[in-house]
Amino acid sequence: MDFATTATRLEARSPILLAMDEQAVREHAQATCEALLAGDIGKAAEQMSKELQSSLGPIVSMLPMPMTEASIESIESTPTGYKTVLHLVGEGDTLRLETRWKDRDGRPTIVEASRVHEEPVQPVGEDEGTEDEAH
Repeated sequence: MDFATTATRLEARSPILLAMDEQAVREHAQATCEALLAGDIGKAAEQMSKELQSSLGPIVSMLPMPMTEASIESIESTPTGYKTVLHLVGEGDTLRLETRWKDRDGRPTIVEASRVHEEPVQPVGEDEGTEDEAH
């Protein structure tokens, strides 16, 4: 293989590699947050894979609507793409939504979305308080 063939192959791949950097994922995740905050589920769905778009019901049903705040909590690189956690706040509920992003057709695309389940927090000093009251 000569240099020209190698360079052509690299050029053909480079837009795909550039499409999936952290900044591109951040921009697409921010667009998702803005669409959700505006209540535009259709616009938010544009960031999703065809598979997710065809089964939006379970995702929409867990969203705290109407939404009053939507922000990116974290973005991290994974072996197969990126993982983001979106912090979504509604009038009576808060949701941390984990989204997994992969390159689809040269752009970052959400391929999975799930609620981040948090461990229940034990009240600190609950047992101690009853002992103090006994004294």
